[in-house]
Amino acid sequence: MKKILSLIIPLALFTACEKSGKSALQNNTAEASAVKGADPVSYPGYDLLWNDEFKGTSTDLTKWTYETGTGVNGDFGTGQLDRATDRPVNVSIVAGTPEADGALSITTVKESYMDREFTSGRINSKGKLSIGPGTRIEARIWARDVKYKGQGFAFWMLPDEIPQGEDHLMWPQGGEVDIMEYVGTIPYANLGTVHYAWSWENNTYQDWNHGLKGGYYSYAEAQVPAVKPEYGGWPAKDLDPKAGSGAYHIYRIDWFADRMEFSIDQQVYHINYFNDGAAFGNAADGQDADGTKVIGGKNVFFSEYSHHFTQWKPFDHKFYLILSAGVGGNDNQTYGGRIVPEAKFPCTTLVDWVRVYKRK
Repeated sequence: MKKILSLIIPLALFTACEKSGKSALQNNTAEASAVKGADPVSYPGYDLLWNDEFKGTSTDLTKWTYETGTGVNGDFGTGQLDRATDRPVNVSIVAGTPEADGALSITTVKESYMDREFTSGRINSKGKLSIGPGTRIEARIWARDVKYKGQGFAFWMLPDEIPQGEDHLMWPQGGEVDIMEYVGTIPYANLGTVHYAWSWENNTYQDWNHGLKGGYYSYAEAQVPAVKPEYGGWPAKDLDPKAGSGAYHIYRIDWFADRMEFSIDQQVYHINYFNDGAAFGNAADGQDADGTKVIGGKNVFFSEYSHHFTQWKPFDHKFYLILSAGVGGNDNQTYGGRIVPEAKFPCTTLVDWVRVYKRK
């Protein structure tokens, strides 16, 4: 697969973005007030569609569903060791957190429970909220205790539609969006990713049929780091501003008809274009191209071609939200690796709010 060399591109050239919606690259300064706002922010060009401020006493089950058990293959399909439960020890609403009136607490615990030695929490909006192109999706999250190898937290999305005439939609043909994927093994960077398939394969799973494009965000630099982060540097110190565990951050995607823009604290760092050639203005060549451009003095990762077949274009359709914590069990399968003996538990992540906006 080809790589595109780093380029310096002025904002004035982004006329293509404006055809299908104004890029968030042009809005960073104007939206800085959103970072500490207690109430939903009014963004120019957007209306608030849905939100949860987590100010009640328990999880709002009109908006969320608990996911319990061990998922696909008994390890959530990622080699995890934990069992998700709906108990308050794993999922609860807490008050009086720093810079938040209330927050959702999702916690992994080291304990003997049923058939596992670790428990976790995960909730999703399947069947209650499904969203697609023309939206802004964001959450203010503090991965406070995610500091050791094998600990992780994700804010992500899976499809909430299936093709007509089918009784299911196989992964990754249906796509996946990881808005926040933070692990203790890589404490100083977040990974924002789209997953997709190269071929429809009659809606069946094939080991080889998985494409993905992920961009890293350096908390210290507020941009894509010059060198891809590797495992190391854990555990981060308490309240380290260079680590994702150091403070609350706003994790967001702006979902357009032709692309997704990933940002943290209003800084766009990854833009994935769905169609071949769209990211770099070249003719379609069948390549899943990617590369870094310097925009406004910041490195931004550009990638393309997540719509490979006509039977189902995943990012034209609606997805549901997921908030989940996990404990890694396999260095080769789990992003972030297998849990280490010195890891400290309980391991809590706090979610101040989740908000969805509709583009006007």
